[in-house]
Amino acid sequence: MNTDIEAVKKFWDRKPCNIGHSSEPILTKEYFDEVEKKKFFVESHIPSFTQFEEWRGKKVLEIGCGIGTTAINFVRNGAVYTGVELSQVSLDITKKRFDVYGYKGEFFNGNAENLQQFLPIRPYDLIYSFGVIHHSPSPDKIINEIEKYMNSTSTLKIMLYAKNSWKKIMIDEGLDQYEAQSECPVAYTYDYYDVKSLLKNFDITEFNQTHIFPYKIEEYKKNVYVKQPWFASMPDDMFRALENRLGWHLLITAKLK
Repeated sequence: MNTDIEAVKKFWDRKPCNIGHSSEPILTKEYFDEVEKKKFFVESHIPSFTQFEEWRGKKVLEIGCGIGTTAINFVRNGAVYTGVELSQVSLDITKKRFDVYGYKGEFFNGNAENLQQFLPIRPYDLIYSFGVIHHSPSPDKIINEIEKYMNSTSTLKIMLYAKNSWKKIMIDEGLDQYEAQSECPVAYTYDYYDVKSLLKNFDITEFNQTHIFPYKIEEYKKNVYVKQPWFASMPDDMFRALENRLGWHLLITAKLK
């Protein structure tokens, strides 16, 4: 991959992920509350995958904290939190979010492909990264760095985009794009064997596929949830079955071998 990491940084600095998920005045408590509500409504699998309450009193490292929606939930549930973020704009929003709620955390701005250059090496109980590693020009470098911060009891939880998915089919047909904003510099997709190769030094303990976004985009931007007609007419159990086979998100839990 020839994409420059600076191009990735500029992309997310221009419009941090989920920054438009609230109509409230930006950086207020009301703004952050609405961003969180919308995030977990549309991606309801995040809390059950992350299991925030399981990390009380534990050391958590998040690779790619974005604007801090999961970060705030880790600390709200008692975790000792460290966040790493490539986008300075996103990280500044996360820091403001922590200030608004009166929480403490440790934050680092930098490229996770070179994690040890700015983050002291020490073991974490959980290393978490949701929808981030596949946007790196060199995901394998991030995984190699992550290993340095794990021991035999550490857990890795990551989400990667699925190659065999409804969304990838639509992207390949020119009917969709990787991210809400156009011209995403890099986005890898994976199947089970790709993940096994990426995590060659890990034992995969959980591997699930989920999440198809069913809503009309223009209405969704206004916080109105109207399903596309082909999804609106589909029974819930049929839609869940489709997500389990063709969802966009691969949910992976792993331990070092």
